[in-house]
Amino acid sequence: MLYEAILLGLIAGIGILDSRLFGVLMLERPLVLGALVGLVLGDFKTGIIIGAQLELIWMGIAGIGSSTPPDVVTGGVLGTAFAIISGKGPEVALALAVPIAVLAQSLGVLVRVINTYFVHKADHYAQKADFKKVTLMMWIPISLFFLSVFVPTFLAILFGADKVTYLINSVPKVILEGMTIAGNLLPAIGFALLMDMLFSKKMAVFFFIGFLAASYLELDVMAIALMGVCLAILLNFFIDNNDAGKKKDESNNLTEGEINFE
Repeated sequence: MLYEAILLGLIAGIGILDSRLFGVLMLERPLVLGALVGLVLGDFKTGIIIGAQLELIWMGIAGIGSSTPPDVVTGGVLGTAFAIISGKGPEVALALAVPIAVLAQSLGVLVRVINTYFVHKADHYAQKADFKKVTLMMWIPISLFFLSVFVPTFLAILFGADKVTYLINSVPKVILEGMTIAGNLLPAIGFALLMDMLFSKKMAVFFFIGFLAASYLELDVMAIALMGVCLAILLNFFIDNNDAGKKKDESNNLTEGEINFE
């Protein structure tokens, strides 16, 4: 299990560095992390399924200003790993990933507080034109972010897999069923968070069109998405034509006295 623990720790470390070092490559998203965890643990299909479920939960989570969102990287990796190792499926991942992410959030806050010291030290060395130490002060925070997810993931997989499996097997059936019901509700919460940021009165009609297409026409997501693309193209075409017509009418109505030559 040492080999898997190291690989999963590296996957979590790469995920947390995605937006901090590599640019935004979407490596931190649960859909990508779940697939990588499934690949390491030999169950690629389950990894993708669990990653997609977790993506629905955390789709609308974002760090705004000084707020620190739940650690979706640690929660996604460990939740997917424990679900695959235990063989209990997505419901266990949904039940474990959220509390793990919230718990790891506290560690992320601690790392951010510590990193403020190195930021001030970098300013101090920059005033002295000591650029080697400035570079060092930039790499230390990145290393701390990496260790903040690598170490917990490595230790949890190395020492906690058997215990977690035993714990899950000893949980009464009624509790597992309750976690399954709660897990099925979590994607709705994720969509609600996303809609809270994006929803507007002008765009509400398109949401209900998609809802009606899915509920009454029984269209799948791909069909609704393609229909939305066609509708967007049509609307853009008519809006452009209307704007062009207005500009043409305005130019035809101009008289010599109304033209501003300045």
